[in-house]
Amino acid sequence: MTDHSQSTAAAEPTGRIVLLTTSHRVAPGVLSWPAWQTLHAADRVLCADPGHPQLPYLREAGVEVEHTAADAHELVAACAGGRTVVVLPGGEGDQRLTDGLARLAGSGRVSMPDLELLPGSYDLPGARLLDLVQVMDRVRRECPWTSRQTHRGLAKYAIEEAYELVEAIEDGDREELREELGDVLLQVVFHARIAEEGIPAGEDGEDGEDGEDGEDDGEALGAFSIDDVAGALVQKLIHRHPHVFGDAQAETPEDVHAHWQRTKAVEKRRESVTDGVPVGQPGLALAAKLAGRARAGGVAVELPRGEGIGYELLELAARAEAEGVDPETALRAAARVYRDAIRAAEGVGAPAR
Repeated sequence: MTDHSQSTAAAEPTGRIVLLTTSHRVAPGVLSWPAWQTLHAADRVLCADPGHPQLPYLREAGVEVEHTAADAHELVAACAGGRTVVVLPGGEGDQRLTDGLARLAGSGRVSMPDLELLPGSYDLPGARLLDLVQVMDRVRRECPWTSRQTHRGLAKYAIEEAYELVEAIEDGDREELREELGDVLLQVVFHARIAEEGIPAGEDGEDGEDGEDGEDDGEALGAFSIDDVAGALVQKLIHRHPHVFGDAQAETPEDVHAHWQRTKAVEKRRESVTDGVPVGQPGLALAAKLAGRARAGGVAVELPRGEGIGYELLELAARAEAEGVDPETALRAAARVYRDAIRAAEGVGAPAR
């Protein structure tokens, strides 16, 4: 009799606990098909958070949700007889419940139901960028320093971060590269967030104040957001890569470059090959860029001759560009060697990376 009772108890199905997770980066109500199937087929659906963002959509779909914070023992008991219980954890999960289930499973004294983690929605690549936009928005509104910044006041940081990124690339430090890419990305998101407010075009100073006369120095710029920035970039990439998104053919990097230059020429409608070359960039880079534009555009022009080191550097930069060498990169590499030689002569070790 005892053996028969034990075998009957052992044969009784233990049921299933499903922890249904969702991503706050995906719109509420957008769930995977397996998630909807499981929700509709479940014997009970439990959620401790009455404000869970999925609840209105579950109600619309006819899924009855019980607002209760069941502990591990109660949850296991609810699965008796082969029942399926779905639990919707909060945004931070339910550490208390999962720890309790782990202790019960490890005790060996309880017949545990099957435990399943079912992603109802999950992050796509780039999802953390949404977090960045949200955090930047809050910091802009609530931080005394950040809330007063302007495009013009932040411009110097964009330059600094770009140089630090280049240094990380040249050092070959992957951790440093990841951090510096983040710092450059911060500048993009920061400026886009400021642009949402339609900051006056003549803004001045990093504290965000107007000019000394108290008047705006220019008309307000049209407001735009990070989505406008990203949308324009997506359109540009698609338009300038007809060999990827269209019917054009490109077999070599040179073919791609030719596509790019032709498309840019149509888009920009520039009068001169020098249009669009920022004259504020470092001198060697500027000289090389102008030489490259002239060469690519077929403009037959001799390098200007004159007295002084400037004209000699111009000639060197143009020669480097023609040979496929970035003069700025080459000079920085030589300068690094020079720096190390100076430190060695001083008896000082290599600088920290």
